[in-house]
Amino acid sequence: MLDRLTSMKIFIKVVELGSFAAASQHLTLSPQMVAKHIEALEHHLGARLLHRTTRRQSLTETGRLYCEQCRLVLQAAERADSLAANTLGTPRGTLSVSVPVTFGRTVLLPFVHNFQKRYPEIQVHLSLTDQLIHPTMDCHEAVIRIGELETDLTVVSRPLTAYRRVICAAQTYLEKHGFPEQPEDLMRHECLVYENSGGPVTTWHFSQGSVTRPVTVSGRIISNDSSVLHSAALAGDGILVGYEQALLPDIKSKRLVRLMPRWKVPDRPVHLLYNAGPVMTPKLRVFVTELQEAFQPEASFRR
Repeated sequence: MLDRLTSMKIFIKVVELGSFAAASQHLTLSPQMVAKHIEALEHHLGARLLHRTTRRQSLTETGRLYCEQCRLVLQAAERADSLAANTLGTPRGTLSVSVPVTFGRTVLLPFVHNFQKRYPEIQVHLSLTDQLIHPTMDCHEAVIRIGELETDLTVVSRPLTAYRRVICAAQTYLEKHGFPEQPEDLMRHECLVYENSGGPVTTWHFSQGSVTRPVTVSGRIISNDSSVLHSAALAGDGILVGYEQALLPDIKSKRLVRLMPRWKVPDRPVHLLYNAGPVMTPKLRVFVTELQEAFQPEASFRR
């Protein structure tokens, strides 16, 4: 008799990867064994979970609902394992963390590298996305969020070091188009525009003391991937507003030139969100503690 939790894990992996073949390769199982686990679930439920074709599988309505519940069951099993491990006093298990893409690549990945050296029994499942993620609804134990938080959040939030931004461009672009000196000058320049779930962000804000100026910008390159805009700036395609820590190496090497030093691009708040629940697991507790120590709100990155 096949273990049902194992069958659920395999079912979820088939759904995530889109085919038995991809799931079998990922799980190092034969396609026949993967199919056997799915068939066992369907037999137990008396219902079809997947529409099968020669190349790809898709969820039935029953399969979609069952997949959601499987995720909850497996998370509950993982929490039970973690709570049991608490009696041994050793943080262990898989910790699912969601983080914005640029922040994750630039500063969180080095943090995780050092974190896992200290806690070798914790496996960090790092999900990089700029979509709005909720810790409890999206099956993540911890979420790092950039920007203002909703007022009705029911999870714990902890402030981290602010997300500092700078404006810059390549010397080749500036030699051809000139240096902007005031925010309004940007309206005559080619700007590299970031696009989030609400559309292109074409209003850039600048401050100098108590003076704040919003400027409407435009450009021929628009992307929802900050690394694409970074590469475009290096190629001399326009002016970029981006995360200081990601751009600092290119600014120091003079591949990018920092612009309008008297004008500041307002920082964005960064928060760690998590659901502590009735009992906080050891793995989450040490992650929260270490992250807050590494990214204290008052801390300033070395320039």
